[in-house]
Amino acid sequence: MSKIIVSSKFKRAFRKFARRNTQLQARIEETIAELSNEIFNPSLGTHKLEGKLSGLLSCSCGYDCRIVFAIETDEESGETLIVLLDVGTHDEVY
Repeated sequence: MSKIIVSSKFKRAFRKFARRNTQLQARIEETIAELSNEIFNPSLGTHKLEGKLSGLLSCSCGYDCRIVFAIETDEESGETLIVLLDVGTHDEVY
């Protein structure tokens, strides 16, 4: 199980996106929970990004909802950290 780290940019984007799409808020929270259990679960559609977002990953949390994140390792504990960076529609996050 990985530890979730939420960036301030993600928090702002989540509040803005959830306000416009209240029914997606629960789905985003479920997706984050699933990410912490299994990053590459096929239902998440996790994939590496290219171009200006190269080195980051993205997963799907609904038809037109994406979460952009990075995977890091805690140097002290060796624990896998998932750093949530952005959430929104395909066009908003890419």
